[in-house]
Amino acid sequence: MEKQNNITTFEEHLEKRHGKIGSATREDFEIRSKAFMIGEMIKEERRLANMTQEELAEKSGTKKAYISRIENGKSDIQLTTLFKIIESGLGKRLDLTIG
Repeated sequence: MEKQNNITTFEEHLEKRHGKIGSATREDFEIRSKAFMIGEMIKEERRLANMTQEELAEKSGTKKAYISRIENGKSDIQLTTLFKIIESGLGKRLDLTIG
């Protein structure tokens, strides 16, 4: 496929900025982007439930500061804690798919 007007694909942009798939820098970027997406999903569900971070933390047995760090993509989250936040805190069901 011919490039026109120096237009690049999104994949080319990611490679230039974060390295090729499989490289250490690209893997780090992919992990951080997934953490960000999880945080955004939690934040959106919390807002839809009309809950504060403090209320979600109390219901899920965590601390407000931890919920804040997760929502801002600044903290790793253990799977057990993710289940607590989603299921106990938000009253939702969490299903995981490996593909």
